[in-house]
Amino acid sequence: MTTDLRPSRNGPPPPSPAKDRPGPGRTWRARLARLDLKGAPYAFISPFYIVFLIFGAFPLVYTLWVSLHQWELSSGTRKFIGLDNYDYLLTDADFWHATVNTLGIFAVSTIPQLLIALLVANALNRRMRMSTLFRIGMVAPLVTSTAAVAIVFTQMFDTNWGMVNWVIGLFGIDPIHWASSRGWSWIAIAMMVDWRWTGYNALIYLASMQAIPKDLYEAAAIDGASRIRQFWQITVPMLRPTIIFTVIISTIGGLQLFTEPVLFSVGTPNKMDGGPMHQFQTITMYMYDNAFGHDRYGYGATVAWALFVMIIVFSLLNFLAVRRTGGGGSK
Repeated sequence: MTTDLRPSRNGPPPPSPAKDRPGPGRTWRARLARLDLKGAPYAFISPFYIVFLIFGAFPLVYTLWVSLHQWELSSGTRKFIGLDNYDYLLTDADFWHATVNTLGIFAVSTIPQLLIALLVANALNRRMRMSTLFRIGMVAPLVTSTAAVAIVFTQMFDTNWGMVNWVIGLFGIDPIHWASSRGWSWIAIAMMVDWRWTGYNALIYLASMQAIPKDLYEAAAIDGASRIRQFWQITVPMLRPTIIFTVIISTIGGLQLFTEPVLFSVGTPNKMDGGPMHQFQTITMYMYDNAFGHDRYGYGATVAWALFVMIIVFSLLNFLAVRRTGGGGSK
């Protein structure tokens, strides 16, 4: 039996019917499906970038442009002067005085704030009665008006009628002039900041502590480690990325401190002076005073950009600290 391998006399097979080919409608729907699959993620995140461009990037660039001018809002005069404002800033003693005040208040407030928050979070992380009530109480200062807090603390630190001087007077200590002394005014303002933000940082630490595996503590307890040793050798190292995060956030907030020192200077002729000797005038107060108090809008924008650069530098230093300590990032 043989097989015939010759081609068929009828020619090649007929082409597939037209109904098997995708029509124009199906092709258009397929393109829309691919576009939806690829473009949907960008559409979902686009509102953030649009808002950022309008309220973040544009004001930043506009402030830089304003800083290159001698601008008076009252008269409307505007003159391009290039980098003259920045040259003057480098030799401006008042600006550096405000910078020292800002860094001083930041150091006095942030270091105790984060240490106390860490200890409070460690206490709340243990099994205790009414723990939920205590956690809610830590959030209470956040919902309190900053102006109300500043007014109450200003009355507490009043030289003649303040409660703080009354308490220390019971121990035979002379009244302290909180508003007129540079160091004491830093402490008073720092206590306002700490009262408001210690609970916030404590809750952040508490959330991170609850993510630490309990097996580590059980193994340490079996080895005879005390609770204090467990805290310093297990809890703190495991919280290193969170600690760096709170340091960065506190640094940004501390360098932009404005409301507390302004309200602490209630009763002075110019609240933006930060006391008669500018003893607690911060960078933001100095910026506002120049831009709107002395009608130096261009120089106020220059101070704002200097503050922005300082925040970037401090943030980079904290980022390098994260990489150095191995708390985050890739090496």
